[in-house]
Amino acid sequence: MGASHLRQLAGSVALAHIQRMMIARLRVALFLSAMVSAIALGIALGSENWAGLVPCALCLVERWPYRVVIVVGLLGLLVPRGWAWLALMVCILCFAAAAAAGFVHVGVEQRWWDSPLPQCMAPDFKGMSMAQRFAAMPATPSKPCEDPTFLLSFVPLSMAAMNMLAALAFTLGLSIFALRNMRSAP
Repeated sequence: MGASHLRQLAGSVALAHIQRMMIARLRVALFLSAMVSAIALGIALGSENWAGLVPCALCLVERWPYRVVIVVGLLGLLVPRGWAWLALMVCILCFAAAAAAGFVHVGVEQRWWDSPLPQCMAPDFKGMSMAQRFAAMPATPSKPCEDPTFLLSFVPLSMAAMNMLAALAFTLGLSIFALRNMRSAP
């Protein structure tokens, strides 16, 4: 065996080692994405069930990106590396969507704009009899989207604002991870 052959062999062993390390980091990022999403949903559901907070229609919309990240993140653990990178990109887009939904909700809470959802609007009962009004009412009252909900009384951020900031942080963090690791990917 010549020296050039040994260098080539060492280079291929090092390349394989780097690829395995990158796959492991990618899998960790996907797992953390799924777990962060599960924790976010757990906090939302826990605040409903144990703290008695009522979600508005925008709150319910804000939860969907996290549900998608849980599924895609966990599926990304099982697929080959190329598909796992695609799963990470989907997770980044979902976190960005959660941040955007949070921004819309914060704007509604601050009364910068009206809610885009019809469920957040007050019903119009003009020209209806009292029986028709009662029949048109929902079975459970909903919370107006423009009323902020504060999870922690000592923190001056609504749940929508906390969601927006957390989703934005994960969007940026995963984007930086992806950019750094895709550049050095063999």
